[in-house]
Amino acid sequence: MLPELLAAAAATAAAGCVYLAAAARVVKQYERGVVFRLGRLAGGVREPGFTLVVPFADRLHKVNMQIVTLPVPAQEGITRDNVTVRVDAVVYFRVVDAASALVKVEDYKFAVSQMAQTSLRSIIGKSELDDLLSNREKLNEGLELMIDSPAVGWGVQVDRVEIKDVSLPDTMKRSMARQAEADRERRARIINADAELQASKKLAEAAKEMSEQPAALQLRLLQTVVAVAAEKNSTLVLPFPVELLRFLERAQEHPTGQ
Repeated sequence: MLPELLAAAAATAAAGCVYLAAAARVVKQYERGVVFRLGRLAGGVREPGFTLVVPFADRLHKVNMQIVTLPVPAQEGITRDNVTVRVDAVVYFRVVDAASALVKVEDYKFAVSQMAQTSLRSIIGKSELDDLLSNREKLNEGLELMIDSPAVGWGVQVDRVEIKDVSLPDTMKRSMARQAEADRERRARIINADAELQASKKLAEAAKEMSEQPAALQLRLLQTVVAVAAEKNSTLVLPFPVELLRFLERAQEHPTGQ
């Protein structure tokens, strides 16, 4: 009798080990488990750790809950101001409801990718070129709302959408470069003209002051001579004497015939 009991206990233990091995599952920390029993959703979502399923009847599907970085292929379109551009983007999303992500959509990653491409083309058609180049934050928010609205029903939440690059035709790049160059040249001319205006006003004031003090003109001439001699480091020969300047000054103060 005892050998038969031992044999039965050993068989039961072996059967229990086989059952445990077939039923044991491990869900990782960044995953959630969804059990389908005979094709139907059974119970709630399995949390991370050790869990058991019914062998041959249950199927455990693990869903990754980490943030997924999904690149959106470059989409070509025509902006509202009739410019052909190619725009690519990147979508950051994560699964918030593992059961809905498996039941309500066949492939949630593919669905989000197609929705992102469609929304990106729609954004291109509704925007102008200047918005795509300089106002991307507003476009990112609008693109995020367009993708997130249907994704909520799939158990997916879109965290962020970023427009990465805007490619322009070569002809448009050359036109924008010429426009920027012309604008810089216009500003340079305005600055030079303003400088000339300010300089002329100062020169007029200086001439007025020198006209009141004739000796200032001679001092200014001597300063100019010193500056030129220091810069060129050479001998400077005046074509007329300083006394001639004094004579001209006296002649200007006492015109002939008065």
